[in-house]
Amino acid sequence: MSNRLWINPDRKEYTTMNGKIRILYIDDYELDRELVKDALEKEHGGFEVMEASDRQSFERMLKTHIFDLVLTDFNIAGFEGLQVLEAVQAHDPRLPVIIVTGTGSEEIAVMALKQGVSDYVIKRPAHIRKLPQTIFAAIEKQALKDQRDADELSLKESEEKYRSILENVLVGVYQATVEGKVLFANRKMTEMFGYSASSEELKSIGSIAELYARPEERGPVVEEVLNRGFVHGEYEFRRRDGGRIWVRLHIRKTKNKKGEILLEGLMEDITEFREMETRLQQSQRLEAIGTLAGGIAHDFNNILSAVIGFAELSLDDVEPGSLLHANLFEILNAGNRAKDLVRQIMTFSRKGEQEKKPIQLNPLVLEAVRMLRSTIPSTIEIKEQAGCEMLTINANPSQINQILLNLATNAAHAVGDNGIIEIGMQKVILDESSAGQYPDLSPGSYAKIFVSDNGCGIAQENLDLIFDPYFTTKGPDKGTGLGLAVVHGIVKIHGGHVTVYSEAGKGTTFHIYLPLYGQRAPAVTIRQPEALPVGTERILLVDDEPAIVKMQKQTLERLGYTVAARTSSTEALEAFRKTPGSFDLIITDMTMPGVTGDKLAESAKEIRPGIPVILCTGFSEKVNVKTAKDIMIEGFLMKPVDKSKMAKMIRNVLDAAKNAPGPLSGNSH
Repeated sequence: MSNRLWINPDRKEYTTMNGKIRILYIDDYELDRELVKDALEKEHGGFEVMEASDRQSFERMLKTHIFDLVLTDFNIAGFEGLQVLEAVQAHDPRLPVIIVTGTGSEEIAVMALKQGVSDYVIKRPAHIRKLPQTIFAAIEKQALKDQRDADELSLKESEEKYRSILENVLVGVYQATVEGKVLFANRKMTEMFGYSASSEELKSIGSIAELYARPEERGPVVEEVLNRGFVHGEYEFRRRDGGRIWVRLHIRKTKNKKGEILLEGLMEDITEFREMETRLQQSQRLEAIGTLAGGIAHDFNNILSAVIGFAELSLDDVEPGSLLHANLFEILNAGNRAKDLVRQIMTFSRKGEQEKKPIQLNPLVLEAVRMLRSTIPSTIEIKEQAGCEMLTINANPSQINQILLNLATNAAHAVGDNGIIEIGMQKVILDESSAGQYPDLSPGSYAKIFVSDNGCGIAQENLDLIFDPYFTTKGPDKGTGLGLAVVHGIVKIHGGHVTVYSEAGKGTTFHIYLPLYGQRAPAVTIRQPEALPVGTERILLVDDEPAIVKMQKQTLERLGYTVAARTSSTEALEAFRKTPGSFDLIITDMTMPGVTGDKLAESAKEIRPGIPVILCTGFSEKVNVKTAKDIMIEGFLMKPVDKSKMAKMIRNVLDAAKNAPGPLSGNSH
């Protein structure tokens, strides 16, 4: 309709926004048309009536004018009232139609009203006088219907809008009874728990408690909601496929129209956040233990230096094959095991410094498989997948070998006397999306090492602890609990990432991602054992530990050198100041009271430029192989010092100093 009906409550008049109510009246009886037109226009004055006497004139007027109502006779030659109704509905379904007839029956009236006629008027002496009221009623009825239709449409659009929001919101939304029957679940919630997009499957479960990883937890949750009206918390849930997810849950109490208590909730999947939080906590634990390890490493290595050094000296002095020789050999072995233990502690804490170089990973994998075959029962099957493509990484080969052996040894323990171990590697490329799953990795090319077994697996409650130092599920004397902590530390040192997947009773798989090096690694050459180099030069030996000074003095003298030993760095510097030309080399500890090793070296080089210095340390945050070169120190050794490595370094440093015209950075290899 073009106009809206307005009612003036004071004058009891009806009008439209444009003034008079416009009516199209079709009747083939001219006298009736005149009587109706005069009554509506002249007597009442609130109407404007246009007349049509046949179908053609009616259809023409309907198309070219705007009307508020159609008034039609029922019996028109060649065009009866119901046909008029049909034409009006085709033109504008909201335009009211009133049929006026003198010959109609009650059955016809009912049929017309069912088909959409607004009213049905029988021609009687007084019907024209009552016609305005009938017209007003029909227009008002249509106006109310239009308003109702508009309200229903608005409500439907609103419902669709909010349903769309509800279905596409990024959190799960649900409604359930106190007993746990699911009444509603949006698409996100069904996806979260692995059900089809339709909520019917989820609604068919017996109780929402079945979704909890521990169903008994729902009881206290519901009780708190009923008492407080709401609850917020984080709970572990179980997906349809058995997988676990962590959910941040918000529930409130409400009532339906019947007054029944219902529970409405929001569920946010925070599994990834919890995993990142766990990794952060684990990293912080390792960092704290690493700091502690660094603090004790220096003193512990000093003790081991004396134990290992004196054992080596004594072995040179006793008869091979004697009981004393065997006992000393056991002491040396124990000292070396302790030395390796300290190195492992420093590795997982990422305090230890190791030289890295481009290496081919494939041969290391094959070597690890070869070594594993020789140490485990033949009943265990080993499947190797080193691949054909040679992968190069920038790494320390000893540490990568340690990763492989530690994981392979753990796998062997897990499978017992029978089982399958798979060891392999492959190239993978991580894009922005896939790299985002691992907090330590950037997009790029990686070598992925995998070690898997079909053994006993790891319990879910232990997965977050396996990289902690000294944590082990093995029995007494079966391991130190440092193996996986060392793996974790080495991987971090090399800029990589380690993941683990395990199911109790099914097995475990470790994946290690290491960044690929841009160039192919050079071929590996194997050096033959060499005799220890000797010399006759004069060495100033400085260490605040008397036992180490005594042991190293004997070792150096047996190599042919003349040694002046000091346990005070201050006294050593004074002795050098008095006769700087009396020494060809200074070997000094790093951490000493008074003057530290690096300061001693600096002062000695000011007194006599070009004097070579070898720095030894059990542990130092300040100095390593790289920083030692930066401060013009020619050699750097980690305690406990290996006798062979020290002998070679001394010879290399002395020879380099003889051939150099001035101060040299030296060779620490």
